[in-house]
Amino acid sequence: MKEPLSLGIAGLGTVGAGLMQLIETNGKRIAEITGRELRITGVSARTRGKSRGVALTGIEWFDDPVKLATAPGIDVFVELIGGDEGTPREAVEAALKAKKHVVTANKALLAKHGVALAKLAEKNGVSLNFEAAVAGGIPVIKALREALAANEVRRVYGILNGTCNYILSKMQDEGSAFGDVLAEAQAKGYAEADPTFDIGGFDTAHKLTILTSLAFGTEVALDEIHVEGIQSITSADIEAADALGFRIKLLGVAVKTESGIEARVGPAMVPKHSAVAEVSGVTNCVAIDADFAGNILLIGPGAGAKPTASAVASDIIDIARGSVLPPFVVPTGKLKRHKRARIDAHQGAYYVRLAVYDKPGAMAAIAKRMGDRDVSLESIVQRRPRAALPGIDARQAPGTATPVVLVTHETTEDAIRKALEAIEQDGKVAERPQLIRIERL
Repeated sequence: MKEPLSLGIAGLGTVGAGLMQLIETNGKRIAEITGRELRITGVSARTRGKSRGVALTGIEWFDDPVKLATAPGIDVFVELIGGDEGTPREAVEAALKAKKHVVTANKALLAKHGVALAKLAEKNGVSLNFEAAVAGGIPVIKALREALAANEVRRVYGILNGTCNYILSKMQDEGSAFGDVLAEAQAKGYAEADPTFDIGGFDTAHKLTILTSLAFGTEVALDEIHVEGIQSITSADIEAADALGFRIKLLGVAVKTESGIEARVGPAMVPKHSAVAEVSGVTNCVAIDADFAGNILLIGPGAGAKPTASAVASDIIDIARGSVLPPFVVPTGKLKRHKRARIDAHQGAYYVRLAVYDKPGAMAAIAKRMGDRDVSLESIVQRRPRAALPGIDARQAPGTATPVVLVTHETTEDAIRKALEAIEQDGKVAERPQLIRIERL
């Protein structure tokens, strides 16, 4: 058997402690598979005396993660701190410069500095592995970087945030309002006290940035992702989607088009019969459309101590076996510049919900605005009227606001948005129109 592989772990939170438990439980199996024992020789965390459910006896403690990253006895630096600047970035850079392999679960760091870090890893002949950075325990990084390397990927998409999927699933199953389900998710620990990063779509955007680079051989480009969250989704939208044969999911989607890469995050209507529609709760999924392998769907836990620790351990096992691959499939010198396709050029069908004042000529005026932009309607459904809307006094309103749901035929995003802007300016609706893309999966 070869010399033990020495690990330095920075960050002993849920994932760090989970990794230590995994190595303690399955270390013998890993040694048999790789021919090398995994040995944790150094750790670093914010608080030394905190109880974490793991034994630190015989492991050297480092107050400074950067010193751990460059310690002479460390072969692999495992960064589980999180954050795109400051200590995490400094520690990872220091480890790579010191010719230490790096394993990280830090999606934010990779989405912002992935190419620069990959160049450092390649220059120093070491690994930069990050399976745990996207979709927790789902092995999507390995699928794109290894199993599908011979394929041309046409599209990658998925449910990449468990918090949002939990909220939308509960709204669907129980008919609960967004705010009530969010409060419940926070109480259960599925959502942060400040949930903006999750419900605003930014967490999904970080992960989609990484998947886009792996899928299409482009430089990571977080600023090129179009991002929308789920804050505007109401029970009325959930109910209407159900009646129309859809479910609402927050999707991250990256598609290769003739004009560039269309990369976007936002709520989407997906057909009830699709596999993606059945993914509920905090579960994640990633779908990959490849030219030879076909359509692949990976489903599993997107977070949690054990699934994420499993992903981190898989990266360490690759290093123990001696595998060193370019972090983003191809060497960084061959990564293409990310060319963004304009979101207003997106073509597809749309769901629109309007609160239309019940006045003569209102619907005719709305139809005219749609026609002016060549937006063809597949269906129009008038739902039960509401006596009043939030912030609107029905006694002072020119008429009762009636919910009207429209489904368009395929059109461009530019056309439908300009049509809705005109409708809103005409004063025929009592609130801002709701617009959701329909994904034909």
